[in-house]
Amino acid sequence: MPSTAALRVILVDDNAERANAVARGLALPGLEIISVIPTASGLLYQMAQQEPDVVVIALDSPDRDVLESLSIASSHNPRPVVMFSGSGDSGFIGDAIRAGVTAYQAEDIQPERVKAVIDVAMAQFSAFNDLRQELDRTRAQLADRKRVEKAKGLISAIHGVDEEEAFRTLRKLAMDQNQTLGEVARNVIAVLEKSRPERK
Repeated sequence: MPSTAALRVILVDDNAERANAVARGLALPGLEIISVIPTASGLLYQMAQQEPDVVVIALDSPDRDVLESLSIASSHNPRPVVMFSGSGDSGFIGDAIRAGVTAYQAEDIQPERVKAVIDVAMAQFSAFNDLRQELDRTRAQLADRKRVEKAKGLISAIHGVDEEEAFRTLRKLAMDQNQTLGEVARNVIAVLEKSRPERK
């Protein structure tokens, strides 16, 4: 995100007076409160419509509905989420983190501290996102290797060539078709498995 772009914030707070105080505290350069809502019931809709950079939640008694909304939002369009709650229940905190809360503060929200907590949440979210992308890449590479090995085995079995020759065939196909080895292997498997005679 460009450094000149304001950080877009959705604030969920069931205490109107406190929400106003927090909104005033976040009236800072580089921050923009785009929506203030009193309950989490409209959070999914607001996140889809407003596409915030971060969500700040301050509810006196957060419930499972809040976590369910966050879980759905996190699975489709993850965003850094800061939750302030007087509840220090470890079970609820664990559930909140699993639902997508990036930073959980077991205390009432204090306007002067919100910006600092948002900064921490943004950094944690970025680091976690980098790890998740690296894990996804590693899984994709492993899946590609497995497909290449399977395709080599099929070519060897059906065409009676050794695995080295089978690999050269795959590599040539990849170059000719301007595809990765994994993509070519997937196509070869799909074709050769259909043409294989069924075992009786």
